[in-house]
Amino acid sequence: MLDLDFVRSNFPAFSRPINDGQSFFENAGGSFACRQTIDAMTGYYTDLKVQPYSEFESSARAGASMDRSRVRWAEALGVEPREVVFGPSTSANTYVLAHAFAEILEPGNDVIVTNQDHEANTGAIRRAADRVGCTIREWRTDPETGLLDISVFESMLSERTGLVTVPHASNIVGKENDVTSITALAHRVGARVIVDGVSFAPHTLPDVAALGADVYLFSLYKTYSVHQGLMVVRAGLMAELPNQSHYFNDSVADKRLNPAGPDHAQVASAGAVLDYVEALHRHHGGAEGDGLRAATSAVSALWREHEDSLTPMLLEALAGRDDVRLIGPRMLDATTGHRCPTVAFSPLANEPEDVAHGLVERGVQTSSGHYYAARVLDGVGIDPDRGVVRLSFVHYTSRADVERAVAALDDVLG
Repeated sequence: MLDLDFVRSNFPAFSRPINDGQSFFENAGGSFACRQTIDAMTGYYTDLKVQPYSEFESSARAGASMDRSRVRWAEALGVEPREVVFGPSTSANTYVLAHAFAEILEPGNDVIVTNQDHEANTGAIRRAADRVGCTIREWRTDPETGLLDISVFESMLSERTGLVTVPHASNIVGKENDVTSITALAHRVGARVIVDGVSFAPHTLPDVAALGADVYLFSLYKTYSVHQGLMVVRAGLMAELPNQSHYFNDSVADKRLNPAGPDHAQVASAGAVLDYVEALHRHHGGAEGDGLRAATSAVSALWREHEDSLTPMLLEALAGRDDVRLIGPRMLDATTGHRCPTVAFSPLANEPEDVAHGLVERGVQTSSGHYYAARVLDGVGIDPDRGVVRLSFVHYTSRADVERAVAALDDVLG
């Protein structure tokens, strides 16, 4: 069982007066940073804020810190250091990636996208495909549930399929998609697969190698770390994609897909969250000598177990009402795929912004909108301009937080 007191002791936000009497349910937009991340950033700006990789001590240490982040994240995700790319954000990483793919896709290729994606992922790929003259094929969600049917995807594949992009979990629907099966099916016809893990990774840091995806992207600032995007590009594809950086970076794997160059402080501090993961692993009985991938897997299981103990409380508070429309699965059901604790709903008798305002007044920190998932909402018949209310939580959320949210919902919705 997750020791929540220990967990929350590693997040300074919980001890700050601004959060007294508050419960944070906007985690899908960005999580609190752990103490290790904050200390690493402070330490870098205090001691190492110089151009890295020179001989003098502060510069050498700065470069070593950047290298350590890449090596640590590679081990945590089950990939090679040369496959890890840090960038300004996942949106920026996807934009650059789309431009690179535009140079290897061919007119007549099919590019499969979904309407369950965050717009930053699907939009950039759609535009790239359109520029090349590819056929864009949209794998659409069920209009009632918002879920994707993998049998429909399988029927869309052909020898013309060049690229597939899919979310590991939607930031509205919440359900985990079967990326391993999707990737295996796509690879049978020779297609590459990009997986947007932004809404999944905060709940389970994935074994990317086991998933089989050619590209896996997520946002570090949603996984208790710095405001950067992390992109895994498997080595074979990395060599195939054209260089998007300066010509002299063509042979430098971690620079080829980052034309802006690295943010030294943030890259150097990016691996500090994994120190938190290891501390959490040891606190729960993990051995000192366990590898980082093993520790990451064990801690992710703890996170998921804790979240799953709380998610039904929120789902049941909404699923039984006739004045709201709950988006995505109405209950946890392991047989149909895991559901992340990202819960969105459309109030039928009130405006979403009014409901969000009422929740905020009652100490539930949340918001309303389309959350860059306008296609998702349109696909289930909800006006994106009207939006939905979203309550999202992670492993540091307490039972008391969820109870506050449930009570606030009852009060606001009536």
